[in-house]
Amino acid sequence: MRRALHALFLAAGLCWGTTALASMEIAGIKVEDNITIAGTKLQLNGAGIRYKGPFKVYVGDLYTTQPVKSLDELIAAPGPKRLTMTFLREINSADFGKLLTRGIEDNTPKNEMSKIIPGMIRMGDIFAANKSFAPGDVCALEWDPAKGLSIWAKGKLQAEPFKDPAFFKALMSIWFGQTPADWKLKDALLGIK
Repeated sequence: MRRALHALFLAAGLCWGTTALASMEIAGIKVEDNITIAGTKLQLNGAGIRYKGPFKVYVGDLYTTQPVKSLDELIAAPGPKRLTMTFLREINSADFGKLLTRGIEDNTPKNEMSKIIPGMIRMGDIFAANKSFAPGDVCALEWDPAKGLSIWAKGKLQAEPFKDPAFFKALMSIWFGQTPADWKLKDALLGIK
């Protein structure tokens, strides 16, 4: 009897483990449990929906080499990192770029702004060139310590990587800083319930 119960619990544990590792779906968007960037396997840290008022704007997901619970932990985590946004509605990309700029301004100390202005200008140009994002379009921000920050939109690399770690931290502060664009999304991306 004990062996049968042990086998049953072991089988149940294996089934639960398989379910826990499977990809999930949020608002019809498939979110993978892991991805590979620059030959490094990253785990899903968290995922959620960005709301603007009552509207769902995008599904965001964060991938890292180890669990992170704050902006400082994200920046300190070794290896590549990726924040992906899969849009759920049509959005003008120039307006989206302006919202990102405002998010950086809201979360970056004034004395550090002058250092990251070149990156902000380049980022604004990237989003202005894309015109708009449609439902299903993906924008990904990838940090590879060997290359810097790469911005991908609609499956295409948008420019040469941004080399400045200070700009990457400022950009990530939009989601993980003291004044995030969406508190619920911040908690979801950081895996905080």
